Amino acid sequence: MEDLSEMDDREIELFIKDFLKEIREDNAAIFAGAGLSASAGFVNWRELLRPIADELRLDVDKESDLVAIAQYHCNENAGNRHRLNQAIIDQLSVGVAPTENHRILARLPISTYWTTNYDQLIEAALKGAGKIPDVKYTTEQLATTRARRDAIVYKMHGDVEHPHDAVLIKDDYEKYHVKRGAFINALAGDLVSKTFLFIGFSFTDPNLEYVLSRVRVTFRENQRRHYCIFKKRTKQDDESNAEFENAQIKQRLAIEDLKRFNIKTLLIDDYAQITGMLARIERQYRQRTIFISGSAEEYGAWTKSTTEEFLRDLSRALVHQGYRVATGVGLGVGDAIITGAIEEIYRARTGHIEDSLVMRPFPRANPDEAVRQRLWEDYRQDLISAAGICLVVLGNKRVDGQIVSAGGVRREYEIACQHGLNVVPLGATGYMANEIWSEMSSTFNTHYPNAKTGLREQFSRLGEAAEKPAELISRTLDFIGLISKE
Repeated sequence: MEDLSEMDDREIELFIKDFLKEIREDNAAIFAGAGLSASAGFVNWRELLRPIADELRLDVDKESDLVAIAQYHCNENAGNRHRLNQAIIDQLSVGVAPTENHRILARLPISTYWTTNYDQLIEAALKGAGKIPDVKYTTEQLATTRARRDAIVYKMHGDVEHPHDAVLIKDDYEKYHVKRGAFINALAGDLVSKTFLFIGFSFTDPNLEYVLSRVRVTFRENQRRHYCIFKKRTKQDDESNAEFENAQIKQRLAIEDLKRFNIKTLLIDDYAQITGMLARIERQYRQRTIFISGSAEEYGAWTKSTTEEFLRDLSRALVHQGYRVATGVGLGVGDAIITGAIEEIYRARTGHIEDSLVMRPFPRANPDEAVRQRLWEDYRQDLISAAGICLVVLGNKRVDGQIVSAGGVRREYEIACQHGLNVVPLGATGYMANEIWSEMSSTFNTHYPNAKTGLREQFSRLGEAAEKPAELISRTLDFIGLISKE
């Protein structure tokens, strides 16, 4: 009989593969619950209501219907919810930074976020990643579009800075379809057209249950597959065996019930595993982008035309194999790289240029050397951090009439290592690429730990002289193919 942990691992592997495909096709969406923000240091809903329950002389730890507690407090205060509003402001407006999970999600090209949280961690993470979030927390905002937005954040229960409009009490839930019905329609549309990952969500929200039910009834067997992550129920210190068994049964039944909505549950042993899963998705997504670092005033053993032919054909082959080429348009190499990529893009006619080629020429107009170097450093960090592989070619420049190795290419190699890219130095092209290849050859296990058999041999071949460009292209593609499977 198959081990349960092995089954869970296999399910996670299949999820990563499927969700990565949806991300690449811009069909992925995130639904964030309170659990995503809890690890940032915000109190959970129960703790938020603890002082409110104390006023009512209720033990919040013994209550399951927390929305009812909020309603009772409002009732006891003649419909005045000022204290509830203040609790939200006090607890959720403190200077808490986004978690690593928030940051990873923000870096991925996910354009749709839904949340029942009031905090602003999602939009803060998106801004930190250099993106423009279009935040919707009122029905009126659904009709407007922020210019050049990168992601939409639907806050279906409101925002911390507008607690008087937040969905807090039973009255709010009961009138939700009237006051916020447009959110229900928008969510139903996304559930039909996108693949959701529910993170930190308990599926006890009555609004979401209503939407899921409507989608299920409408589409029946044609529902889209979604995913959620649950932590396996473990025995608590003050819990009897009977109580623990009951909790396990309840979790199993809840997982089975979610299948009605085509939501597949991934079970984990520890919440830290979520970060690991998201990091793997990001790493594999970045692996399809290859940053080519290089510059050339001279071309070594090959002529200029032969080298340009090599770079053109290499870039064309990478795009043909589904990679996206990124270049800073280095002197003497950038034009050939761009030409090869665009030739293949126009030949295949399978997508937009931006899907296969990122062109970011370095800004050179500022006469202040110090300012220019600082700008180039930020520029390099931004460009390289979005890639998964760094390909190094040539790397020389002219200084005072002499040809020397290019320090900029060395810096790009260092940044690539800093961001965990797989570095592929084509030592056969000489100059800085050969220096880096020699260094990596002597510290190979540091750069490629746990490498499978044959990878070191293929790496060695990257530094061997090649009579014809096609030979080195073949070696390069073989090596990239191997590391892509690691």
